[in-house]
Amino acid sequence: MYLSQLWKFSRPHTIIGTTLSVFALYTIAIATTHSSISSMSILQLLGTWIACLSGNVYIVGLNQLYDVEIDRINKPDLPLASGKLSISQGKWIVGVTGILAIAIAALLGRWLLGTVALSLAIGTAYSLPPIRFKQYPLLAAFCILTVRGGIVNLGIFSHFNRVFTGTDVIPPTIWVLTLFIIIFTIAIAIFKDVPDLEGDRQYQIQTFTLVLGKTTVFNVTRWAITIAYLGTIGAGIFISSSINAWILAISHTGLLGLLWWYSRDVDLDKKESIAEFYQFIWKLFFWEYLVFPIACFVN
Repeated sequence: MYLSQLWKFSRPHTIIGTTLSVFALYTIAIATTHSSISSMSILQLLGTWIACLSGNVYIVGLNQLYDVEIDRINKPDLPLASGKLSISQGKWIVGVTGILAIAIAALLGRWLLGTVALSLAIGTAYSLPPIRFKQYPLLAAFCILTVRGGIVNLGIFSHFNRVFTGTDVIPPTIWVLTLFIIIFTIAIAIFKDVPDLEGDRQYQIQTFTLVLGKTTVFNVTRWAITIAYLGTIGAGIFISSSINAWILAISHTGLLGLLWWYSRDVDLDKKESIAEFYQFIWKLFFWEYLVFPIACFVN
């Protein structure tokens, strides 16, 4: 029972996203540096993964600690909101995972330490009063896209690149992936509050949904993802010497078509339908960390 609640507390979709990003960036580092897998690099991979997972749990856990009352309206099945985990247990989990993330990162390298420390700092500012950036739509979106988009991709790749080559050079493929994730994360950041409209309104948390309305946010989300896909297809043509442009074009065209096909049936008046579309967006996000490593290897 406790493990299942801990899993819910960790917000599984973010854990999956973090896991895929770490393993994908490790794979891309191997492909772009033409390196071979060694026992040392495997240990670095596992250590990086654990540090990032710990940081992930710290960030989402801290957010739940300060959103218990809101979550009782928006997400009543979460462990703290439902009472299946106590506030004291939540604090212990957050404290231990935060310390673990920093300690492991410090042992593995300066790039990883910088990545984890900066992510935790921004995650803390996002949730913790009196700063609590999540109260402000632009700052909330900026926090999410900065961590998921820029810091994670550039920082973790630089960490693995230094492990393999001892250098800090970032190839064009990583810049393209980073830009894609930044744009995609904007879509996630503005759409994530659509299912939480009632609780945010009651507790005066300003979100894009409250300011612009559900329909506008829904359409902006779809077009932001569309721009990310089309831009990546175009960028693949220009960096075809380091990535397979055909794989990028075919996969992204298919995923883009799937997005617009799936979005036709979304009912913005039903919370369940909105939540399902939000999870679908995350699945598209996951696919990117599968497609990019394949496109780098099959080149």
